[in-house]
Amino acid sequence: MTAVASRGTVGRGRGSSPRPRATDRALIRALARALPLLPAILLLAAFMLGPIVYSLYGSLTDRAMTGPRAANPEFIGLDNYAALFASPDFWNSLWLTVVFILASAVIGQNVLGMLLAVLLRSAVKPLRSLVGGLVVLAWVLPEIVAAFALYAFFSKDGTLNLILGWFGLEGTSWLYYLPMLSVIVANIWRGTAFSMMVYNAALAEVPPELTEAATIDGAGAWQRFTRVTLPVIRRSISTNLLLTTLQTLGVFTLIWVMTGGGPGTQSSTLPVLAFQEAFKFAQVGYGTAIATVTLLIGAVFSIVYIKILKPEVD
Repeated sequence: MTAVASRGTVGRGRGSSPRPRATDRALIRALARALPLLPAILLLAAFMLGPIVYSLYGSLTDRAMTGPRAANPEFIGLDNYAALFASPDFWNSLWLTVVFILASAVIGQNVLGMLLAVLLRSAVKPLRSLVGGLVVLAWVLPEIVAAFALYAFFSKDGTLNLILGWFGLEGTSWLYYLPMLSVIVANIWRGTAFSMMVYNAALAEVPPELTEAATIDGAGAWQRFTRVTLPVIRRSISTNLLLTTLQTLGVFTLIWVMTGGGPGTQSSTLPVLAFQEAFKFAQVGYGTAIATVTLLIGAVFSIVYIKILKPEVD
């Protein structure tokens, strides 16, 4: 009985030995597939993760642009964040940033980009080329050039008031009385081309037999668009929403050239506030804390889009 039991035990040991070997082979295959990604991972760690970690540490110090704290900053913990959350200027900038993102990116660029993509697909080729080229021109211009052009357009003696004067309408100082509206319209003009190109490519991938079947079933143009086209291109919509939101969150040059964050703080979004605190008032640690909060807001938007707007698995 003892010999039989021993042989049975050995037999089970031999029978179970292939399982660890299969696991090892699967692990080796996974590592082999991940090996080509190693250079990209190292580059991301060096040029993205490294600066983020250094920025987070800088936000926990009292570093300044001048004086003793410029050479020897001290670790002060969460003092910058405590002062930040107690500041009305921060909450004002946070509100303006959210309004700027929702109005110019989520609504403005995406809705107008989709509208242009749909209209241009049904337009004649010369008109499609002309309108598409004019829209893309705003996007390919260097941001500083576009910012100065928009400043000239919205200024008191600028192009907009000149056009209004042709129709007998009285112009105003748009950048003074309506600064946020001006920069929102400017950012929509600047970034709509990207959404238009994304949606134009997505609409080209919609199978024509789906819309033809919906037409045969009696669906109108609006029903075909909402019930057939939008579900098919939902991945492109969620991706474009994410990209335009993150791009708009980091807009600085456009606002700084047009309004400088003013008048007062009426157009001071978080990037503008961070720049002012760090370089105008020389509080680098405090400004870095604002930049870190801006980074966290971008992460929150990303998680929301990934979790809520993520398309269902087909």
